Amino acid sequence: MSSEHIDQFSVESVYAELLSRAPENKMEPRMAPLFRAMEILGEPNRAVPIIHITGTNGKTSTARMIEGLLRAHDLRTGRYTSPHLSKVTERISIDGEPVADETFVRIWDEIRPYLQIVDAELDAAGEPRLTYFECVTILAFAIFADEPVDVAVIEVGLGGITDATNVGDGVVSVVTPISLDHTELLGDTPGEIAVEKAGIIKPGGFLVSAAQPADAAQVLLDKAREAGVEFRFEGVEFGVEDRKIAVGGQQITVAGIAGRYEDLLLPLHGEHQAQNAAVAIAAVEAFIGGGTRELDADVVRDGLRVVTSPGRLELVRTAPSILVDAAHNAAGARASAKAISEAFEFSRLVLVIGVLQDKDAEAILAELHEELGGVLEDVCLTQSNSPRAIPAEDLRQAALAAGFADDRIHVAERLDDALEWAVITAEESGDLGGGVLVTGSITVVGEARTLLGK
Repeated sequence: MSSEHIDQFSVESVYAELLSRAPENKMEPRMAPLFRAMEILGEPNRAVPIIHITGTNGKTSTARMIEGLLRAHDLRTGRYTSPHLSKVTERISIDGEPVADETFVRIWDEIRPYLQIVDAELDAAGEPRLTYFECVTILAFAIFADEPVDVAVIEVGLGGITDATNVGDGVVSVVTPISLDHTELLGDTPGEIAVEKAGIIKPGGFLVSAAQPADAAQVLLDKAREAGVEFRFEGVEFGVEDRKIAVGGQQITVAGIAGRYEDLLLPLHGEHQAQNAAVAIAAVEAFIGGGTRELDADVVRDGLRVVTSPGRLELVRTAPSILVDAAHNAAGARASAKAISEAFEFSRLVLVIGVLQDKDAEAILAELHEELGGVLEDVCLTQSNSPRAIPAEDLRQAALAAGFADDRIHVAERLDDALEWAVITAEESGDLGGGVLVTGSITVVGEARTLLGK
């Protein structure tokens, strides 16, 4: 067996071990076990400066843009994001690439005995042992300390105050747009959700926030003042000045917090991605020059023009065009639909959608149906292999309530069958303007990318 096969098997073995713990959606609202693990491991959470990112939508895309800008400045980066599309190592990236299989396995083997100490202490106290997400987060900090990297870009898993990643203190705290998601855990209004997310703002840091609903903005502002940190908000101190469609994406001009950056090529679609880029630039200005030194415009151009965001309005096939997009809540679906209308000229668009149980399927479907109008009439309801997937047939009522006609709704439990039906349906019109949009849960998008050879 080749070493490549051994590595792959080993990564899968570690992944199976991680999955045997409490699943990703069962995050424990606690921090003490994380600090205990860091103490035993020699505080890898303090080994490198951190740019910490929370928010409801756009976290991963913004993290990837920040990473690109930092790398263009010749900084060695670690990036921690979640969830992954196809392989667990995607969550922990070194210099823009998933961590090497060998490193992932080696560091896990090194820290496992220490995590077993924490597990034993939790068992003795009658508490659940470390969860899947807590373990991967600890692993990420350990890998970044071992590499080592110059800066870690770390995305919150859920919320902020008691998220496992909050064991690290961000020198820059970034908040992407806040909207309603995970309301059963975080709150029923943007303001309530912002209270949880404001937990990543730490004394000695710097807050960079996207434009927010008024109640959420006030919460972030109050927290920043309480912590005595500088703050900059999109739409007040920085933002997108100009934006035009370009081949493969868009050309933007951004007024940052320290400089103005003209004619930047961003190879991603949609106004929301332009806003993410403005937030990313402001975050890097805050990190590199404390928000007072203008970045080199050519370096900013170099950093943005190579950015990718897999699974976010990603064109994975042509003839017919197949887009995959991990829009898992109403706000994300609305932003994606607007971007599709702007960047693509579909005469007919067929929707393939699968949703997880903790999401508002009807709201997602309603946003897509409303924003994409007469172009989007046919929908195939499906499901991923996730045990949390809503059964495909159970989505029918949500599709009807969202405005889809009963005779335009198709159900296919298997994703490969759903994709085949959607491609045939998109091609039925006979013109070249037919396309397919695969969306809903990131698990559906990840499986679709695999099936389509990405």
